[in-house]
Amino acid sequence: MDTEAEGRRLLAFARRSALPGLGFGWLDDRGDVDPSEPVQTWITARMTHVFALAALRGEPEAAELARLGVRALTDGPLRDTEHPGWLGAVMRSGAPAAERKLAYDHAFVALAASSATAADVPEARALLGDAVTVLDRHFLDAAGRVVDGYARDLAEPEGYRGANGSMHTVEATLALGDVLGEPRWHRIALGIAEHLIHQVAAGRGHRLPEHFDERWTPLPEYNVDHPADQFRPYGVTPGHLLEWARLLLQLESAHPDAPSWLLEDARALFARAVEIGWGVDGAPGFVYTTDWADRPVVRDRMHWVQAEAIGAAAALARRTGERRYADLERDWWEFADRHFVDRLPGAGSWFHELDPDNRPVAGVWSGKPDVYHAYQATLLTRLPIAPSLATQLAGLRAGPETPPG
Repeated sequence: MDTEAEGRRLLAFARRSALPGLGFGWLDDRGDVDPSEPVQTWITARMTHVFALAALRGEPEAAELARLGVRALTDGPLRDTEHPGWLGAVMRSGAPAAERKLAYDHAFVALAASSATAADVPEARALLGDAVTVLDRHFLDAAGRVVDGYARDLAEPEGYRGANGSMHTVEATLALGDVLGEPRWHRIALGIAEHLIHQVAAGRGHRLPEHFDERWTPLPEYNVDHPADQFRPYGVTPGHLLEWARLLLQLESAHPDAPSWLLEDARALFARAVEIGWGVDGAPGFVYTTDWADRPVVRDRMHWVQAEAIGAAAALARRTGERRYADLERDWWEFADRHFVDRLPGAGSWFHELDPDNRPVAGVWSGKPDVYHAYQATLLTRLPIAPSLATQLAGLRAGPETPPG
């Protein structure tokens, strides 16, 4: 696949999500904002991040769209004016649609603000300062572990803890360490990964429990009656094992004295994801979830899993020099091109979900909400493992004699 051309095609689709003053909307199959969906903080932040990366690559209109996102997160209705942080979602009228404060959302706000700061988007550094303050004070506990959620007033944390919010906090804190030049954030990311991957997942054959109580006791039956949840599915999620594998390699590059387990666990997570996820029901593609005996539970294939598989294979190929990873990267790009990439007239982006026969469906996801995973895949296969994407692109834009930052 021509990843340069694919990245630009994805950006063309994503541009239509802009809602000045609000953020970025949820796109339907044809790239129109779905009026039935509220404006989500996680989508607005992820699209801001994407357009900041695109701005660093000199893509037309990207800087203006990144600024639209920064302004929306700074002064728009998603920004809570009564309490610190950001609401989960608002209606097109600006009225709150989801008031809980989640680590998942706030991690993406921090990521968006860091990328926009690297891209010199006006007002981004002030947004970054606010995002860092909220993340530090409310979503990291005394041990450096992630607190998943609160009611709107942030008075009492909820009892749930989750690997998904923690994983994206690792992504965000790696970016913060790079953009701010503060190794403390890299150490926080390493601590989260050491607990969840080197202790919890490694002790279970690199099958990562996604759900925990407030004492970080695993809840293996969480959502057993709602297994296809978009953010908290039951069982093991092979796509997250792949995403973690790439993040571990980024962590290894970020630490001068990186522990050897980072590479070892990255290899093991990748191998387990392929073993339990790829083609296990008789057709090619990664299943969404498995149970604790490695049996597929939700057999639909998600576009984000395919994108993360490509990124993880590319990172391992670069880190190890082993051809088998490069071969998988090539094969998985071909699979994505054949099954996920939507080239129907008037459409675009990637189908977000396929059924077990690799036909487009909308069981877990409706439409094509954002391009974050797919667009990052087009960059991850062409750039080094670390530092974070925005820091790398800022360094390339500045020229070879100017250090990234």
